[in-house]
Amino acid sequence: MAGEFEELRVRLESIAEELADLAMLRLRESIDAGGAELPVDERRLIRARRAVMKAAHLLEEADDF
Repeated sequence: MAGEFEELRVRLESIAEELADLAMLRLRESIDAGGAELPVDERRLIRARRAVMKAAHLLEEADDF
């Protein structure tokens, strides 16, 4: 059972990295366009990344039981 959790955790961490990369891309695009405020997309992406990382962490803790 722990192997299943590990595989999911790794996949979630990969998704979190993709979300972080996309958020950085949105910031760069905003800066290049002369924007002075954070893009709305970037905020949502960061919130989604945090939620995915929390899920990955919870699965990591499941291995401790």
